[in-house]
Amino acid sequence: MTLPASLAALNGTVGIWTSAHELDAPSPHGGLAAAVEALGYRAFWFPESWGRESFTSASLLLNATSELTIATGITNIWGRDAVASVNAARTLNAAYHDRFVLGLGVSHQPLVERLRGQVYETPLAHMRAYLEAMTKAPMTAPEKEQPYARVIAALGPKMVALGAELADGVHTYLVDVEHTATTRAIAPDTFIAVEQAVVLGGDRDEFLQRAHRHLDHYTGLENYRANWRRMGFTNEDFVRGGSDRLCDAMVVHGDEAAILERIAAHQAAGANHVCLQFLGGDVTAAPLEDMTRVAAALTLH
Repeated sequence: MTLPASLAALNGTVGIWTSAHELDAPSPHGGLAAAVEALGYRAFWFPESWGRESFTSASLLLNATSELTIATGITNIWGRDAVASVNAARTLNAAYHDRFVLGLGVSHQPLVERLRGQVYETPLAHMRAYLEAMTKAPMTAPEKEQPYARVIAALGPKMVALGAELADGVHTYLVDVEHTATTRAIAPDTFIAVEQAVVLGGDRDEFLQRAHRHLDHYTGLENYRANWRRMGFTNEDFVRGGSDRLCDAMVVHGDEAAILERIAAHQAAGANHVCLQFLGGDVTAAPLEDMTRVAAALTLH
């Protein structure tokens, strides 16, 4: 399988996954993305939920950087139709020299029904239809033939298989190394981008405080609970904020060597790209110090 340029550039690399750029006012210059690029990370992944619209945000982040790949993790497919998504991806890649990766996802029931007023049903079938519509979508602008990369958020085996069939890759989130190996077994030839949550340093009490805070939202979402059940966890692990056992499995804790060891483990299990989500002590500020320490350990700069 020949990968689009924006995805091929990420093979074997480490990136950042964060929403911390939304702590600052929107700007087309500097900011967190420029800082991440200066540290040597190769990609900046960001979500779309209750905050900024993903393509608007991506255009700001692309303009603020010169070499960094900007990737949505994920763009909600209930937020716009397939034609809008594919044509936006074409335009961004044409304008910014193949530095944009379109990550698509079915999101979660509260974000579809409560936030958007739509009906969350048959997510697998909805994603298939969406990808097929993207492939057929017309465009009359000069960039109509522009290649672009699309990956889909995939946790369960059916969505992983769909990503291997109709997308360029899959993006996994809140998974362990064994899940990465399972994903690779299902999709032997597809690109796999794995998000890995990180708490750098601190004692165990501090780690658990940050990890429970991070998992508090996700333990309320059935898509994650279903995937964790497949991974061997039970309802006892899904108290709000998660059990200590779930925290240990989903969030790597330790010094720089421990972080590098987890990255290497995901890569050995089949990940093409690992994006780190640093859980800092202060939720009102981007954890740049932690990012800098790990970048130095990775010899990124």
